[in-house]
Amino acid sequence: MVIDIGTGDGLYVYQSARRYPEKFYIGVDASARPLEKISEKIYRKQSKGGRPNALFVQAAIEDLPLELNGIAGELHVHFPWGSLLRIVAEGDLASLQSLRRVCSPGGMLTVIIGLDPDRDRAEVLRLGLAPFSIAYIDSTLTPRYKKGGFEVVKRGMLPPAEWTKLETSWASRLKGDGNRSVFYILARAVESEGDA
Repeated sequence: MVIDIGTGDGLYVYQSARRYPEKFYIGVDASARPLEKISEKIYRKQSKGGRPNALFVQAAIEDLPLELNGIAGELHVHFPWGSLLRIVAEGDLASLQSLRRVCSPGGMLTVIIGLDPDRDRAEVLRLGLAPFSIAYIDSTLTPRYKKGGFEVVKRGMLPPAEWTKLETSWASRLKGDGNRSVFYILARAVESEGDA
């Protein structure tokens, strides 16, 4: 099972479900409006673009449905914005624990954060984010993610040729934005320090 948190217009879920029919994809977003068109599309006949292996759920990261507990072998957060960006870029403990709750043991969390120091300055200041870098991931986020139940196994920067392959609407919009730094964090779901 693959869950995409902050799925936006659901394009990543839809395209992935089309490409990998053997997997089931769930897109989760607090706002249902961007999902209206694609939500209708998944219920069509397969010959007309329907995707029986896709589902969309309206929910905030802080209040993920209990039905999602322990089902995600893969969990994705791609190009988050607003409160979701703050959560993954600061390593908010309660929200990380909420994400951990929906992961199966050993499930993998992929976070992709893309920030432009000039264009995104207002949002970074509004959210009170620290400057984002590999050193920041290592020194600050890695221990915070561990407390939240995730062991960071890999991190780095994605070149544009890689992040534009993600088939999200946001990645498509960012094509040619050479000033943007795109970081990735790959983390494995483990027992958190609070688990008995």
